[in-house]
Amino acid sequence: MKEQVNSEKLRLMVFESAKSLGQRVDENLLEMYNLDKNKNTFILPIKESFFEDGHLKVEISETVRGKDVFFITDIGNYSVTYNIHGFTNHASPNDLLMQLKDGIGACSRHADKINVVMPLLYAGRQHRRNTRENLTCGQALRELDDISKIRSFITFDAHDQGVEHAIRNMEFDNFYAVDMILDKFIDDLSLDELKNLVFIAPDNGAVGRRNVYLNSFSYPDIHREAGSFVKQRDFNNLVDGKYPILSHDYSGNKNLKGKTAIIVDDMISSGGSMFDVVKELKNLHIGNVYIIVTYALFTKGIDEFRKLYKEGKIQGIYTSNLSYIPLEYLKEEWLHVCDCSKELSQIIYNIHNDLSISSILRDRSESVLKLEKKFKEDKKKWLIKNC
Repeated sequence: MKEQVNSEKLRLMVFESAKSLGQRVDENLLEMYNLDKNKNTFILPIKESFFEDGHLKVEISETVRGKDVFFITDIGNYSVTYNIHGFTNHASPNDLLMQLKDGIGACSRHADKINVVMPLLYAGRQHRRNTRENLTCGQALRELDDISKIRSFITFDAHDQGVEHAIRNMEFDNFYAVDMILDKFIDDLSLDELKNLVFIAPDNGAVGRRNVYLNSFSYPDIHREAGSFVKQRDFNNLVDGKYPILSHDYSGNKNLKGKTAIIVDDMISSGGSMFDVVKELKNLHIGNVYIIVTYALFTKGIDEFRKLYKEGKIQGIYTSNLSYIPLEYLKEEWLHVCDCSKELSQIIYNIHNDLSISSILRDRSESVLKLEKKFKEDKKKWLIKNC
């Protein structure tokens, strides 16, 4: 049985929904503090209970008096189940948000500081009002903001960072998984694939993210260009809460033959837009196609993606481990899940110790240095072989 660290005020409250990520963060932090991972832990022992009428309760088994507590939750983890009136129910983001609030309430009178780590932002895609609707994301943030002990809110790749305008007391820090994803992506691609790149935004909302990745490949030996798609929608009909997409129109240089396409977005939901984009790119004779997203939700399953891979229309999908992906999906050779626990551990370490996080927020140099190293090693091999 691991024991709580005595000499440090830092504590992690890791919910079942984020257990795997939380354990990795715990191990990284113990390493940073030079503590034995086999004997120590920052993770608080808690008991998560769901009653058969649907209510829930979080109990803390160790004191948090005077501690700096970081709550880690994944509101996208639908594998969490509970019994309600004799039925097995899968937890929704609403259930997991309520669980987070209950955990905060259980320790808010005793903890010194509270910090919330919610990588996948609750209701994050509902970032502005289009009709007669509530701004659910802003309301949830405001409710957390009203809890005086909460010092900071940490998320990754918020659909629109403007949601932070809903709060005024706690910090709102929005990070990106760019360096962690590109670390693996650059390793996996051949130099021939990397030399001629076109970065694709599947819609106008993804242009900013596309530009972040495009600028991460600013190396002299790489030709880079940008393209984007515009969605034509049918606003006369509403199907499953969405206006149907009539077509995707490509904007950019249409001479794409043989180039490597990198489609960038914050998430894959059902995947419908991605299928259309891949189809249109193949009509333009693109070479290899890779998809990079922070969150691979796969709300309609992976059968269509598996089919695209087998047909050679996509070469791979790169995503983060910041939200739940079923174990059977992880076995797919085309799905590459990149570990972001080290960056999250560094964020928690810096915030707990009142250190600056500006370098973590803004530094995009790692990918450029990695590209430089890869190209130099290739040139060195060529010289050895031909001299």
